Amino acid sequence: MNLRQLSTVNALSDHVTVCEYQGINIIRVIHPLAEAGISLHGGHLIWFKPTDEKDLIWLSENAIFDPAKAIRGGIPVCWPWFGQAGTPSHGFARTSQWTLLEHRENEHGVIVSLQLEDNDDTRAIWPYKFNNVLTFEIGRELKVSLTSTNTDSQPWSYSGALHTYFDIADINNVEITGMGPSFLDSTQQGKACNGDDVLTFSGETDRVYNQPEATITINDKNNQRNILVTNEGNNAAVIWNPWQELSINMADMADNSFETMVCVESTIHTPSIELAPGQSHTLATTVATK
Repeated sequence: MNLRQLSTVNALSDHVTVCEYQGINIIRVIHPLAEAGISLHGGHLIWFKPTDEKDLIWLSENAIFDPAKAIRGGIPVCWPWFGQAGTPSHGFARTSQWTLLEHRENEHGVIVSLQLEDNDDTRAIWPYKFNNVLTFEIGRELKVSLTSTNTDSQPWSYSGALHTYFDIADINNVEITGMGPSFLDSTQQGKACNGDDVLTFSGETDRVYNQPEATITINDKNNQRNILVTNEGNNAAVIWNPWQELSINMADMADNSFETMVCVESTIHTPSIELAPGQSHTLATTVATK
């Protein structure tokens, strides 16, 4: 089913409606400048397309919409840890139910904010109190901001990522710049490496770049565009493509779908962020084309 053609369950405003797909509520934005979809399951942006442009965000054609599972593609929220630092992998935020906090709109676009607070389920996994506000600014550009606040009586630390999947024409004809020289190579058990100024792809790539520039550029040659990824509040950038063998082993990816996606992630890796009671930190990513 085409998610963008779902029937409206509730019209919130001229440009914002609520739809439902397989038991999951989706906030759909249709504005003169852009279209977007945000799943309340996971606080997960699942598409973004500026008007008269190609899609910028990749969603797997085999994505599974199940409240117990993460959605493959889009922008999953990895929180309060990244990767295998805890269980479940990438934390619980991407499989939690977020609530709609507010929505606003004007001629420049639409702003949608979601909220996730601690509850019995989260405290069973991670025993701290928190308040997360996830804000989507949708216009000619897309900005996603995750503000985490410590509402506990004791300090806690967290890591995470805005795990953005980008829609590209052909991974074999993509170049990435701005990621910096040094990285930890997860395909070599986290080995510290140094790379070239330009990253191209010829196999599985899973790297944590620990000296990224503020803006990373994806040269999507076959689509004749540059995708600019500007990150804030991060201390690393993860770049990932599973290549064919891993794609074949993933039930929610088609065998060759690795060819049309690449992840460039605004990441808090090492060191983690420590927040005292009442403190907040914002992790953000802005996506634009030129």
